[in-house]
Amino acid sequence: MANTDAGETYRQVLENNRKWAAKRKIDDPSFFENLARGQSPEFLFIGCADSRVPESELMGLGPGDVFVSRNVANLVVNTDPNIHAVMQYAVEALRVKHIIVCGHYGCGGVKAAMGHSNMHKLNLWLREIRDVYFCHRDELEAIDDEDKRYERLIELNVYEQCCNVMKTSFYQKHFLANGYPEVHGWVFDIANGLIHDQHFPFREVLADLDAIYGIRDEE
Repeated sequence: MANTDAGETYRQVLENNRKWAAKRKIDDPSFFENLARGQSPEFLFIGCADSRVPESELMGLGPGDVFVSRNVANLVVNTDPNIHAVMQYAVEALRVKHIIVCGHYGCGGVKAAMGHSNMHKLNLWLREIRDVYFCHRDELEAIDDEDKRYERLIELNVYEQCCNVMKTSFYQKHFLANGYPEVHGWVFDIANGLIHDQHFPFREVLADLDAIYGIRDEE
C-alpha cells in the first residue's frame, strides 16, 4: 500500500506539472518561449535545503527571477566547489545585483550542531556551524533561554555566511569594479511566513575584511 501511495503521489506531481504548464500558456502564450531565451535574475538566493522555504514563492517572484543554491543550514563553505561555482556564475555571468543568504528559524542543521551526538559524515558539515558558535560563544552562552540561544545562532550563522560570500576573490573583484552585488542576510520565520532582514552591513564588513581577505590582481 505504501508503494502504491508513493506511486500515486508521483503521478500526481506529473499531472500537476501538465496543468501548470497549460495554465501558464493560457495566461501568457509566449511565457515558455520567453523563458527559453535565457535568464537574467537580479537575485542569487543561498538558502537551506529545508522543504518549507520556497524561495521564489516567499519573495513573490517567478521562474527566471531567482538563481538558487541550497544546502543544509545555508552554508557558504570555503572547500565546497558547488556553492563557489554557483556564486561565481551568478556574479560574473548573470551579474546579479543582490546576493541573499537566507536562514530560517527552526533549522534542523543548526539544532543538530548545538548538540553533541556523533553525526558521523555529517560532522564535517556541522562543524562549520559549530565554528560559528565558537566564534560567538561569549554572546551565545550569555543567553540563558535555550530557544533564544538557538534563534540567535541561526542569525549569527547567516551573518558569518554573508561574510564568507565576500571573502571570495571573484566577489571582491566584481564589487570593486561595478559596485554590486549587495549582500543581504535574511532569516525566514516559518511560523508566520515573514522575512526578517538582518540589515547586514556589507559595505562596512567588506572594508573590515579587506585587511586579511582582500585579494588583488598583480600589476
